[in-house]
Amino acid sequence: MINSRNRTYWMFVAPLLCFLAVFFFLPLAQVLIYSVTEPSWGLQNFARLFTSVTVQRILLLTLKITAFTTLICVVVGYVIAYAMVHVSGRRYMLMMFFVLVPFWLSIVIRAFAWIVLLRNNGIVNTFLVDFGLTDAPIRLVRNEFGVLVGIVHVMLPFAVLTLLSSLKGVDKRLVLAARSLGASWWQSFWQVYLPNSIPGIFGAAIIVSIVTLGFFITPVILGGGRSVMVAEYVSVQALTLGKVGEAAMLSVVMMMAVALLIFGLGRIVNLRDLLGARQS
Repeated sequence: MINSRNRTYWMFVAPLLCFLAVFFFLPLAQVLIYSVTEPSWGLQNFARLFTSVTVQRILLLTLKITAFTTLICVVVGYVIAYAMVHVSGRRYMLMMFFVLVPFWLSIVIRAFAWIVLLRNNGIVNTFLVDFGLTDAPIRLVRNEFGVLVGIVHVMLPFAVLTLLSSLKGVDKRLVLAARSLGASWWQSFWQVYLPNSIPGIFGAAIIVSIVTLGFFITPVILGGGRSVMVAEYVSVQALTLGKVGEAAMLSVVMMMAVALLIFGLGRIVNLRDLLGARQS
């Protein structure tokens, strides 16, 4: 009977494994091979990490935007998730609605909407000039700031939902017990509530970092070719300039970075804690 169950199990699993092998692992292996064979065998492509100023600048910009995006999304997302945990009924549903709205809109539409808002004659600059806050329009788009705003807008719901599931698992009775023992609201939050929500914080930070590293459309539209991140640079090298080896090398570097982040997620964050399934 056990053997029969195993055969049934593998009948369903084997096609999925074959699909992954053909359409996922095989292309990844091909990218890895290209990184050391194009245009010739060797590690000359990886050497560009240390010799090419352009590659270094692209990587540093990507890491900087990823770091700022992660920090902003985690801080703002924590505040929103904390508020959602402590409300109920219509207020909770209304807040959840506004968190989910970005998922219903195309990334392209959102990026172009930010251009309309942030361009020199857009709503934001018009407001600043009309109220005398600035003498002339400020450059808010087609630069790092515009890219950061667009990516944060996309990634914030991911952080909120991840933190929300974690904060729901925090036992509120612990906070009430701390307050009954004389702790202030800040002391009970800082010493009791926040430590119990750390798994969700790490989870949200790593998820936001992983997705942000590979952003493509938003930096292309809001960066305007002036703030190029790794994904856009890889696309230009492979599809426009034909430098497949360098594009593959950067892809491998990004894959390694994502693998390290996923490994960190598994080592630091308990999956049950991340899903808010902890038992009180």
